[in-house]
Amino acid sequence: MIGPTRVLLVDDHAIVREGYRRLLEDEANIDVVGEACDAAQAYELVRSVQPDVVVMDIALPGVSGIEATRRMLREQSQLRVLMFSMYDDAIYARRALEAGALGYLSKATAPEVLVRAIHAVSRGERYVSPDVASRIAGAAAQPGKAQIAALSPREFEVLRLLVRGETVRSISEKLALSEKTVANHQSAIRDKLGARNSAQLARLASQLDLNL
Repeated sequence: MIGPTRVLLVDDHAIVREGYRRLLEDEANIDVVGEACDAAQAYELVRSVQPDVVVMDIALPGVSGIEATRRMLREQSQLRVLMFSMYDDAIYARRALEAGALGYLSKATAPEVLVRAIHAVSRGERYVSPDVASRIAGAAAQPGKAQIAALSPREFEVLRLLVRGETVRSISEKLALSEKTVANHQSAIRDKLGARNSAQLARLASQLDLNL
């Protein structure tokens, strides 16, 4: 890639973004070209500043970083996304990579690893931090995780919002779906997970240590 790697930071905490920016500005071959606090702002900046790499958090207000990644790549397939999240559970890494992210780091990784990962994904290489890779390797032995893995990408996003207390109406607005479609997803999720109501869904998520 000619010239410095152009990076867009997406995280809902301004202090966190400032920390990333200061770290990356010390790198001569990385140029931070923008910051976004949620998916909507990230979409606008991707179009206007044309970054090479988006460093994306999962836990954003409204639409998650996973769903944002999926939507961005539908519009700009050449974009590289590096997921950088507090969640080190295998299910998040798998969902992010399935959505098209080229890399996944937990925020527990050392600062220099973030720099290394940005360079790797900018070259089109996959990069998963060792702690997350080890969790992916051991995930098959965890009871209950297969049920979550069986959800479709859309069902997983709906589950995330339901567990956070969102209503069918608010989910339909956030995901640009009809309320009937969201209700159908909700029924399918309950069937797949063996839950009768939202309280049981939340309990299951807690038991599986999913900070949805």
